[in-house]
Amino acid sequence: MTDPTPAQPPPSRSAGPSAREVDAFCVQYAPRAPGNPAVRDLYRLLCDVPEGGLEARLEWVERWTHWLRERIPANALVDADEPPLSAADSRLLLMVRVMEGESAMRAAVTHLVSAVFDGSRGLKLFAQVGLPAGQGFFSEASDRLARALLPAPPEPGKLSELLLRLFPVPGDAGWLAALSPALLAKLASLVGDARPPEPVPATRVRADMLDALLLLAVQTAALGTAEDLRERSPETSFRGSPFLRLRLTCDAVLARDAAQDTLRDLATCVADCRQVVASVSRHLEEAGVSVDLVYRLERIRRSLERMEALARVLGAPRGEPRWREALTLLVDLLRRAHADRSVRELVKRNVRMLARKIIERAGHSGEHYITSTRAEFHAMVHSAAGGGLVTAGAVAMKFVLSGLALAPFFLALGTGLNYALGFVLIQLLGCTLATKQPSVTAATLAGAVGEGASGERLASLVELIPRITRSQLAAFAGNLGVVVPAALVLALAYQAVTGHTFLTPAKAQATVASLHPWRSGTLAFAALTGVLLWLSSVAGGWLENFVVYRRLPEALAHHRVLRRLLGDAGASRLASGFLHAASGLGGNVTLGFLLALVPVVGKFFGVLLDVRHVTFALGSLALAGGALGAEAVLQPDFLAALAGVALTGLLNFTVSFSLALGVALRARDVPTREALPFLRTALLRFAKDPRSFLLPPRESAPDALQVSTPPAP
Repeated sequence: MTDPTPAQPPPSRSAGPSAREVDAFCVQYAPRAPGNPAVRDLYRLLCDVPEGGLEARLEWVERWTHWLRERIPANALVDADEPPLSAADSRLLLMVRVMEGESAMRAAVTHLVSAVFDGSRGLKLFAQVGLPAGQGFFSEASDRLARALLPAPPEPGKLSELLLRLFPVPGDAGWLAALSPALLAKLASLVGDARPPEPVPATRVRADMLDALLLLAVQTAALGTAEDLRERSPETSFRGSPFLRLRLTCDAVLARDAAQDTLRDLATCVADCRQVVASVSRHLEEAGVSVDLVYRLERIRRSLERMEALARVLGAPRGEPRWREALTLLVDLLRRAHADRSVRELVKRNVRMLARKIIERAGHSGEHYITSTRAEFHAMVHSAAGGGLVTAGAVAMKFVLSGLALAPFFLALGTGLNYALGFVLIQLLGCTLATKQPSVTAATLAGAVGEGASGERLASLVELIPRITRSQLAAFAGNLGVVVPAALVLALAYQAVTGHTFLTPAKAQATVASLHPWRSGTLAFAALTGVLLWLSSVAGGWLENFVVYRRLPEALAHHRVLRRLLGDAGASRLASGFLHAASGLGGNVTLGFLLALVPVVGKFFGVLLDVRHVTFALGSLALAGGALGAEAVLQPDFLAALAGVALTGLLNFTVSFSLALGVALRARDVPTREALPFLRTALLRFAKDPRSFLLPPRESAPDALQVSTPPAP
């Protein structure tokens, strides 16, 4: 320890400290390293404490924070038998020892700290920073861009602005979290207790926290008692809603200055509010989701978390325990304050909300594409065979349309209608298209990752992943195994009727060349088609969610005209069928027109764009082979085109599945560190039992996720 005898009083700021005074200060507080620049800089800083003006005092606090963050440690203060300190903590220790030994300096700093807190307000910091603002996406994005590009007017009276002024870099949150709560508590006890009539800083901050607690309670109670939230939590009566108690509980906390029993009541009320939010979340799938609803649920969760954090600070004992809680709160506020100014974070948050809006419906649809038993596996093959048959007809119609002298608009419209009608026909016939499976089964897989305890999730995935892969293989086998013979039969029938081949030799050669894996853009186009397949599943999930959220089936079932024409039972069947088909209709029509419009849009911008859908590509290659003859099929170019079709199928599956899985994991807030162990588990299962990934079980056994019949795409 240093000698508590105070050094010479600091000279006036106009004169500045002399070299002798600086040396004496360094010898007294750092006798083992009197030349340490940290000690000299601190002495100059403490000699320059401003006596008036809020802005001048804030500048001094900013300079002191900069000194504290310097990388040069004051290790000379640490005795040999003491554990080593970080650079910031060693400087904190130096500051504490100087405040203990220099009464004049301590008085100046105490007066400054009191004046800063007396002139600043923390209500916005504690009740607004880090919470969704309630603006629309474009309004909030433009506001953040303006704040990033334009100079901001100073707001010295707000602690929210002071926080960002002192810690302007997002990485400062990590540095702040590493500070010692014990040293901060000791420093606060030295400089935070000003004598009346000057206000005590802790009292000012405590009052702001209590005000923030009440403001958050009022806002959260209003959000939690909205009509759509009440409808999605029917087990909670309005009078029994914990959101109504939240305001009264916070009134009691304020009235009794955060007494321990009132804080316990607040914790109980917050837990009850969380149960209501969980109930609403459970009803999202059956009642539909809106982005606004997801936003409000997020706002409620964040507000409840902030209220708990404030209560922990208010209820903690003075000293190190309170500073430990205060540091945790401050670090969280700093991270969220920087996120509030980031356009990237805004985009990520809104993408997550949109993902949550559609992913529940896609995951629900994906359950029907996963087989469990041998009978279901064979039924999937047969269903996919029907899809391959319809696809062959759509491929032939595509070539017919391309041979017509149509304007680009009408050609794109006709091609889109051909694709869309083909996909819808597959759905109406109860058949399956293999490339529609990856996006929806990935949502189901993400649901299994995000639900239950870690051990339970791991056990369910061990069984779910092999079922997904063999179901996908069954669909590919059915589609591709039928589209080739069906296309050849069409080509031979056309040739028998007309006397010439369905495709001209030049058109057939161009088709073969367009599927070459490295002499054409087939691989890039196949990856792009994977993106389109994923987008179509997004559109299907969005439409089904829209139908459920707007309660269109109920409206159709009770529509007067429909009930008069079809009867009550007929109107109910129509409503049920519409709900069942909504996702497929949205996805199929969207996919059809996406496949048709991408080449047209590329041509409009002068960019070579095309699509490569594996079933259509193989059907086209079969028609080309029928036109070129058996000898041409064995030529290297044709075999390379076959390889291109195989790679097309792989890319279609991989890209669409990866995108869907990534979005689904984000929608369910599953961190990457939890998703990676599941991949490792799947690889181990494949190495142990590869047959289960390819073929159905030898004996049928009930499973947790079964289907009765393979559905339409």
